[in-house]
Amino acid sequence: MAVRASIARVGEIDSSWADVDLIARPVETNVPAMPLNDWELMQGARERALAVRDLLRKQRRDADIFVGLEGGFHSISLGGEWHTFLKGWAYATDGKAEGFGATPSISVPTWLAKKVIEGRRELGLVIDEVAGIQDIRSRQGAWGILSRELVTRSMSFEVALIAAFAPFYNKEMYTER
Repeated sequence: MAVRASIARVGEIDSSWADVDLIARPVETNVPAMPLNDWELMQGARERALAVRDLLRKQRRDADIFVGLEGGFHSISLGGEWHTFLKGWAYATDGKAEGFGATPSISVPTWLAKKVIEGRRELGLVIDEVAGIQDIRSRQGAWGILSRELVTRSMSFEVALIAAFAPFYNKEMYTER
């Protein structure tokens, strides 16, 4: 959903994006199932895009741009107090150029972050238990629960994707001068 929505937004300013065909494939990465820092999030997004590229090429298919998304936590100590945020990264590449984009972030309550980090569990499973709903990840995501539906998981990734696509729809700015 986020990919389609972000492509539609880019299509409003670049008509070549208006008739994009989308191919989505689930792939595995070497990052933890619950990434806990920006490095793991960015690496996971990049690995997903490259894994999709490799999978499609094995199927004798290709794409103009390969995209990967990864969500998880980012924690930082500020004034001796730890703050944990829900955050995501998007990565896009055509094999020559690449772009990264980050989602906005939202504070994760300390008690919830502890359940995930200390319990070494995925946020989606913990949120399902806390909210009493099955498979929140496929619906509004943790974003929807934490923001009372003002921002959903998909909405957060739209911003990241628009940023990751920038080198492709705004080539003039991303070309070395």
